[in-house]
Amino acid sequence: MSVQPEGQLIADKEISEVDGITVRLAGDSGDGMQLLGTQLTNTSALLGNDVATFPDFPAEIRAPRGTRAGVSGFQVQFANSEIFTPGDTLDALVVMNPAAMVTNIADLRRGGLLIVNEDGFDAKALKLAALTEDPVTEEIEDRYRVFKVPMTKLTRDAVKELGLGMKEADRCKNFFAMGLVYWLFGRSLEPTLRFIDNKFGKKLPDVAAANEKALRAGWAFGETTETFGITYRVAPAKLKPGTYKNMMGNQALAWGLLAAAKRSGKEVFYSGYPITPASDILHELSRYKHFGTRTFQAEDEISACCAAIGAAFGGAMAVTASSGPGIALKAEAMGLGFILELPLIVINVQRGGPSTGLPTKTEQSDLLQAMFNRNGEAPLPIIAAQSPGDCFDAAQEAWRIAVKFMTPVILLSDGYIANGSEPWKVPDVNEMEPIVVTHPPDAAEGDAPFMPYARDENLARPWAIPGTAGLMHRVGGLEKADGSGNVSYDPDNHQLMTDKRAAKIEGIANDIPAQEVFGEESGDVLVISWGGTYGACHTAIERCQREGLSVSHAHIRYMNPMPANLGDLMRSFRKVLVPELNSGQLRMLLRAKYLVDCIGFNKVKGKPFSVSELMDQIHEIADKTNANGQKVG
Repeated sequence: MSVQPEGQLIADKEISEVDGITVRLAGDSGDGMQLLGTQLTNTSALLGNDVATFPDFPAEIRAPRGTRAGVSGFQVQFANSEIFTPGDTLDALVVMNPAAMVTNIADLRRGGLLIVNEDGFDAKALKLAALTEDPVTEEIEDRYRVFKVPMTKLTRDAVKELGLGMKEADRCKNFFAMGLVYWLFGRSLEPTLRFIDNKFGKKLPDVAAANEKALRAGWAFGETTETFGITYRVAPAKLKPGTYKNMMGNQALAWGLLAAAKRSGKEVFYSGYPITPASDILHELSRYKHFGTRTFQAEDEISACCAAIGAAFGGAMAVTASSGPGIALKAEAMGLGFILELPLIVINVQRGGPSTGLPTKTEQSDLLQAMFNRNGEAPLPIIAAQSPGDCFDAAQEAWRIAVKFMTPVILLSDGYIANGSEPWKVPDVNEMEPIVVTHPPDAAEGDAPFMPYARDENLARPWAIPGTAGLMHRVGGLEKADGSGNVSYDPDNHQLMTDKRAAKIEGIANDIPAQEVFGEESGDVLVISWGGTYGACHTAIERCQREGLSVSHAHIRYMNPMPANLGDLMRSFRKVLVPELNSGQLRMLLRAKYLVDCIGFNKVKGKPFSVSELMDQIHEIADKTNANGQKVG
């Protein structure tokens, strides 16, 4: 006999110990796949596995049921070692209908587990999925290990005694699937049972009872039938000691803003307009009014940015956020924040574009927008987060730069980071250094007139709070006279102020770390990445290094200005590869700035890079480099 996580004896079945498992759960957007995936993620994290996730759902609030366009999926990898991606190929695919199967089956590895809700494969479902025959063909059964489970019927049987209607009973089938997946991969039911009780127990006891019965029925099906003869176990990962929380990117970003406010003695003012995939930042921050956080849902994107500028002028930690279409609308106001020289964080959670584009799919095609989408000479510092957990640190660094250099800062995230999750080590707040913020005090009688555009060693102007005695000054979008800030149309002054503002931004390069390299600092191939491609690139390069290839990795956080040593670093390698989820935007900037040729590897499919496709590209370049033996630069 063996023992399940609840501690009860179970029948003899083979237990296979594996290093990691990648599972995707797919069905209609109303089938509860996101909930199933979230619970599997949380349970795996509690078991001590390292976890990485990739939710994928339709853009429509209620997508056409049963169609390929309406498929919602959630991919999770849990492993016994540190991982950086939600996995390339799938070890297991759970599908609730034909549309979910045909849109996801290509990612299942040969010999992988295909678990099918056979009740969802009737004639109507086949028609909705634009199929003329059952997709579970003999070829599929030869290629994969197929398990047909009547999930809908078994769920109805499990909750029958509760007297629920058929529609209500069918809503529980995701919990049946959850119980089966938990049994198959040695996950404990207890965290999800607590979730059910906390969410439904008091207000909807019948729903809670039905979901619990369905969950236990799924577990029992795997345990008692002969369908599955093997279960899988993944041992806990050896992570750094500490307290961990499963953290999504947008949540981590919100918490990072709160931490930055605390470190600087400020209160957050966040203004935004609802837009996918940035809205969850507003939702998360609105929960923390007890920390002095103020959230404002504006009537449009322009108002949101202008309100944040007003809050910055008033002395608050001002933040606004959107995605690409909203950032386009904020552009004029961002220019106002730049010429006012006020600290402001502008967050862009990138998505597929242009225009409305692919609202729920990931892309990193707004880099050039961040660099140049303002009239006049208006360069802004740009920081890009690399993972869900890294959003916490990136938000604080954006605020540090904003207040030290008195400038708006653009913080780039993307849909892959925003909606993905990973175990995040909770930092020790006692180790967080203060973010120094200074405001000029009241002017004393006899002091020289206040100069709002006098500059310190960083070329930053003073942050004067309205109402401070003797510090009254003019602000607005018109050009300012050097020092006094009075309106000036003098051509020489305009040249001077333009140069000073640009020099201030460029000077940030002296305040940020040198570019780090994973691997040797010279060699055959340097891979330069940014943003959410970090995990796939790091994993691919790590594997290529184990194979003996001369390849190194430089992942850029500071997109503008870039680290001071980046140009020399690029010239130390024979070839430079720049993978991007766009058509080559960073590559264009690198070639223009450093006059070093770069090879682009570009993808705009609304999906992240796979490790395997990156490795193939690295191998191809490394082979050609070894044949030619020529350095770049």
